[in-house]
Amino acid sequence: MSRRGDRLQKKGARGSRRAAAERAERPVSKAASGGSGRKPPSRLGVWLKRGALWGAGLAVMGLVVLGIAVAMAARTIPSYSTLKANQPGQTIVVRARDGREIVELGPSFGEWLDYDQIPDNMKNAMVAVEDKRFNSHFGVDPIRLTGALVEGITGSRARLGGTSTITQQLARNLFLNNNRTFDRKAREAVLAMAIEWKFSKEEILELYLNKVYFGGGAYGIDSASRKFFSHPATDLSVGEAAIIAGLVKAPSRYSPTADVQAAVDRAKVVLRLMREQGYITPDQAMVDVSEVQLKEQAGQNSVRYFTDWVLPQLDIILPETFEPIEVWTTLDIGMQRAATAAIEANTPDGAQGALVSLDRDGAILALVGGTDYVASNFNRATTAMRQPGSSWKLFVYLAALEAGYTPEDMVVDTPVTIDGWSPRNSNGKNIGETDVRTAFAFSINTVAAQLGNEVGFGTVASMAKRFGITSQISTFPSMVLGSSEVRLIEMTRAFAAISAKGIGVEPYGIAKVTTVGGDVLYQHQAARDRALVPDYVVAGMTDLMQAAVQTGTGRAAQIGRPVAGKTGTTSSNKDGWFIGFSSGVTTGVWMGRDDAKAVPGLQGGRAPAQAFAAFMRYAVKDRPVEEFETTVELPEWQLEPDEEAMFGEPEDYYFIDEQGNLVEPGRREPAPSLFGVEGERPRDAPPAASQDFLEQATGGALPQGQRDPRRQQAPPPPPPPQAQPDE
Repeated sequence: MSRRGDRLQKKGARGSRRAAAERAERPVSKAASGGSGRKPPSRLGVWLKRGALWGAGLAVMGLVVLGIAVAMAARTIPSYSTLKANQPGQTIVVRARDGREIVELGPSFGEWLDYDQIPDNMKNAMVAVEDKRFNSHFGVDPIRLTGALVEGITGSRARLGGTSTITQQLARNLFLNNNRTFDRKAREAVLAMAIEWKFSKEEILELYLNKVYFGGGAYGIDSASRKFFSHPATDLSVGEAAIIAGLVKAPSRYSPTADVQAAVDRAKVVLRLMREQGYITPDQAMVDVSEVQLKEQAGQNSVRYFTDWVLPQLDIILPETFEPIEVWTTLDIGMQRAATAAIEANTPDGAQGALVSLDRDGAILALVGGTDYVASNFNRATTAMRQPGSSWKLFVYLAALEAGYTPEDMVVDTPVTIDGWSPRNSNGKNIGETDVRTAFAFSINTVAAQLGNEVGFGTVASMAKRFGITSQISTFPSMVLGSSEVRLIEMTRAFAAISAKGIGVEPYGIAKVTTVGGDVLYQHQAARDRALVPDYVVAGMTDLMQAAVQTGTGRAAQIGRPVAGKTGTTSSNKDGWFIGFSSGVTTGVWMGRDDAKAVPGLQGGRAPAQAFAAFMRYAVKDRPVEEFETTVELPEWQLEPDEEAMFGEPEDYYFIDEQGNLVEPGRREPAPSLFGVEGERPRDAPPAASQDFLEQATGGALPQGQRDPRRQQAPPPPPPPQAQPDE
């Protein structure tokens, strides 16, 4: 082939390749390509893919960080033998005001039970109610964790549950506190996984069952079994195990010594869960836990109402400490016994009674929250909200006295209607005109309603707040008769302020807290004196309350020395109150039923007043008799203004009556007319003007008969010079 032919052949080949390349670059239709073409990935898909890769990377990094944290935590966790030897809890000795020991509270530990010694029913009951996936999770239950996250975000309990696993609870009990914060929960989760890493499931459950708190100072199942059933935990039955397992959630609420029915109901839940999870048969789940024999509680008395109220305050007034401490309280042992006896002896059958007694500085001398602490530890002295009835009139009359009323002022007991509300007196009668003292002493409702309406119901509510009432107060007209619910300790505090001459009183029960070695950790500091009302209001109010005891509805509260107080009875005899004071001791008594049903014959002037008197005779027997200051000295702004008062006494002045007649100094009745009835001047009547003035005014001496008799013995003065007429 010639060279020309070779060049043409090469050129043709190059053209063919160029054409093929151009065809490759041109888009090919789906039909032409046989449907095998693909769309390029969308931007969203690219970002999703990148997000998934980044998420996976971050998850891997998070797992690495978590693994490092768990490993480091596992290295810091003490050995099993060390954890077994360390016992939780703090011993607290509570002392009365004279130093005598009232009660010792603190941890109670039974025998340590190895895993194989713990009855299977006990282990299964605890796992069933507290952590059903205990044997399969790694310390943190993902399902429970999801529930906790949902609860934290929504603020409501998720259906999946939000409670910690047994391992998390053990970590919290051993190393953390009970604060519900994210930081604490995160540390709890890390520690739980570290515990799972370091110990076996059997060791974890053994630690938990020997250390968990079951209430009443009992730590561990053996201590709880001995406390509640009087035998070691190795002998626990199915029903007893269910009761103990049910306590962990809320030891105080489900304790069989506090509320047997609550403990039984909780145990039934445990038995149902054990049956559902296959730990017991349906027949075993039918056990009657109400038939379980509980240990008789000895040594429990009303002083526990006081300790239950005062000991939680340690969390507020003390720094965090785990060393043994001694709490020196204000409680008087003798008065506490007298208060308990007074409530037990006078409370009507089927009803409850409560008593609070305060010293003049607010120190609680006695506190009884019910008739039987073992039967019910509900504190009716500090927690129960009840209507105070007419004892609330304290604030109505305080407002009226501050507005200018006095005990002697006249008021009218007459039917009245205020905004459609028509109060009536307890006897259904009206006595007409009476004074403020009588209206208060005999608790006349219509007068209280009129006074409250006059000063303003908001003013009455404000007065109650001023005297320490923290409960919600309505301002409807009926509030003057005590329709707003309050606590007994609040009302007693208010009356104590009157006993303290108008100075605010703050109840307290802890005088000081010390270590066993005597170091003072806390010392009560008296609050700065704060006058709530003026002295004249205190004197007037004391006058009214003394009259209520001397002659009114509170006569049963008399104790042979001055007493001031007020009764209170609510509609249908649901509540009875008496609150009063004598010799610096203020005591409040309430009686009624917990279900607010009527108590036949219950009135504030009967059983409550009688209990008050029985207690107060003992409470003040060693105190001097104190008379009350009831003299009401009104401030100047309540008196009629008298601009001439600064110039001397009334006897220093002459007065002229409306007819122009002279009134002699020292007398307020008009003197006889200078000219008499018939125009003749009485001989002994003094002249309205002096002799000198008259002689000077007339230009000469008066006739002898018209001279002042008191001046006739003196020589007449020389005549004044005569004025010369103008010329």
